[in-house]
Amino acid sequence: MTIRNRLQRAIRPSTTRSSAALWAKSLLNAVIFFGIFMLALPRLAHWLLPTGLPLSPGLRTGIAGLLAIVGLTAWVACLDALSRQGRGTPFAADAPKHLVTTGLFRRVRNPIMAAELCVIWAAALYLGSLGPALYAVAMSVAAQSLVVHIEEPELRERFGPAYTEYCRDVPRWFPRLGRGT
Repeated sequence: MTIRNRLQRAIRPSTTRSSAALWAKSLLNAVIFFGIFMLALPRLAHWLLPTGLPLSPGLRTGIAGLLAIVGLTAWVACLDALSRQGRGTPFAADAPKHLVTTGLFRRVRNPIMAAELCVIWAAALYLGSLGPALYAVAMSVAAQSLVVHIEEPELRERFGPAYTEYCRDVPRWFPRLGRGT
């Protein structure tokens, strides 16, 4: 069995009934994910490769702050949609039972991962060195690969034609501007 198949098999719809329990699991995900991928690893990358980026500190900090606010706000909105409408969490072993196509999911197919990448890029800019910037690039490439090769095939299998139609109508990463849907 390939790694891809093992990862896809690890994704199971949630059996949790309580919205509060779903939120608690999602917050646990946040603490673990944010602690590792948005604090510890960018700091480690900064320590390993501290070469400064050629951007003014004010510009870096301003863009980092904006990305962090956008990412965290979007992430919370998506968790609410996953908990209430999808009846699941971002955890693969507690995945949503229902396809969520409202809110930010109506604009892009992967708003949670996009929000997380915003925060990773915010950390990279805030730290202002080459190590975290390379880490952010690597995480962006990894996210694309994970979505294309693991998540989307599994969702297509789980939700069938509804997911195929959703993919046709909603872009993967960048929203279509000026669209009334």
